[in-house]
Amino acid sequence: MRILDMATFVALARNRHFGRTAQELNATQPAISSRLSSLEEEFGCRLVRRGDREFQLTPEGERVLQGFQQVLEQLDELKNAVKDGNLGAPPLVRIGAIDSVVSTWMSHLIESLNESMPRLRVELTVEGTKDLVSDMGRGKFDLIFGIDPAIGEGFRSFVACVYQMIWAGAPKLIDESKAYAVDELAQMPIITFPKDTPPYTHIAPYFQDERVLASKMTSSNSLFAIISLLIDGFGIGAIPTVTIERELDVGLLRRVNVAKRFPPMPIICTYQTTMHQKITHHVAEHARRSASEYCVKARDGTAWTI
Repeated sequence: MRILDMATFVALARNRHFGRTAQELNATQPAISSRLSSLEEEFGCRLVRRGDREFQLTPEGERVLQGFQQVLEQLDELKNAVKDGNLGAPPLVRIGAIDSVVSTWMSHLIESLNESMPRLRVELTVEGTKDLVSDMGRGKFDLIFGIDPAIGEGFRSFVACVYQMIWAGAPKLIDESKAYAVDELAQMPIITFPKDTPPYTHIAPYFQDERVLASKMTSSNSLFAIISLLIDGFGIGAIPTVTIERELDVGLLRRVNVAKRFPPMPIICTYQTTMHQKITHHVAEHARRSASEYCVKARDGTAWTI
């Protein structure tokens, strides 16, 4: 039994798709099918139920998957143990996160990981949720933190924390003495994330529920760019309170009193369980604790865990 065949089966179980597996492993779909057939012939049973619309491991396939995962992880540990004069290469965890996490408790997480695993290397990438989920499915990340989870075999998710969302804008745009109705907000310039992104899907229903549409929208895929545009008075935006506390405190931004509250934003951690299970579980638990500790210290009502 070849290591290549074991790695192929683990990737296939994670992707749940022959084409995506072939792309990840830089192989052809017939090659992936051939490797699977070789494994099934060796084990003498079906490992995968093949259907037009559904990919599913058989009970035997589930047991084989667990065994292959353990073998491949042990091989990785063995490689690290004998590499570089028996010192071992530092383990690597690849983390993807949205701006709202990076600007709040990500530094606490990295500091916590440095204390618990001094040799662990952290590779951090900042992207939008849509790209994070897509790249997670292609095996680019070990963990991601975004608004939506990555769905698939071998992925586990949990809500790390929840952020309060408020409407905010430059003082010159906001009348503190009034509570703005939804149709009044819709007449103001809105700064938001691009269409077809998870943050935008939170914005649009806010207006559509009241059967009004925002008259003017400016979009950016960067939270920090949106905050800068808000400070410069280009419009108002719905944004996590914890990301603009300093700007609110010094008067660069002002909270908009609204008749209809904006729904809170969950921060969801998704981590993969098919490879490097000990490390990813360790990082996921530290992320859970870091988010919880951050929420405890945050101002009342701005961030919490569930």
